[in-house]
Amino acid sequence: MTPLIPTAASMAAEQKSAEVTDWAARIGWLVGLVLFVALVYWLMREGWKWRGTLQSDLPELPARPSPATTVNGGGKPPLPGMPEDPGPVKLSMSGRYHGSTTAGQWLDRIVAHGLGTRSRVELTLTDAGLDVVRPGATDFFIPAEALREALLGKGIAGKVLSEGGLLVVTWAHGDKLIDSGFRSDRAAEHIEWVDTLNNMINMINMINKSTKTEGAR
Repeated sequence: MTPLIPTAASMAAEQKSAEVTDWAARIGWLVGLVLFVALVYWLMREGWKWRGTLQSDLPELPARPSPATTVNGGGKPPLPGMPEDPGPVKLSMSGRYHGSTTAGQWLDRIVAHGLGTRSRVELTLTDAGLDVVRPGATDFFIPAEALREALLGKGIAGKVLSEGGLLVVTWAHGDKLIDSGFRSDRAAEHIEWVDTLNNMINMINMINKSTKTEGAR
């Protein structure tokens, strides 16, 4: 019996079939990968929404006061106890806002009212408080009386930077203490911000303590 010798035509057909099979496998793999990525994205989005729902009791963010009571303006009515003249600008900073968390818990991200959105930021500190302007995200204002502490950090809301690469400002909002993380375009400024903020906070505390003492007499 004469052995079957594969012809050039049959070999070409087999090779073509193998190529088609490979393409089918690749397409199937890509489709599976796309579906997996879509699932992960959906789960992250639902988790974000769920966290926002849990934090729905967080009050609206303090808005910047009217042009008459702040350097940058904003068209909002002045906050209770806001000085008529915010005084000169103590410090200003351009950089990035990296998020906010429950004070002391750098992974407990706060997403309500846009606080979870990372963005560019312009900070302005006056006697009235800290003006946080975020292009493309929600601006907010931290009254001086709400400031609690400033320190150097390296991580917040899942973002890790070099040691001292983050300015962390602790402030009171409603019945919650919040840590907000900022990084200047010139990280060397962080130390001056920490010193100035803490001196300002200590001065406010001394004034409040003295006022309460006088009132008790």
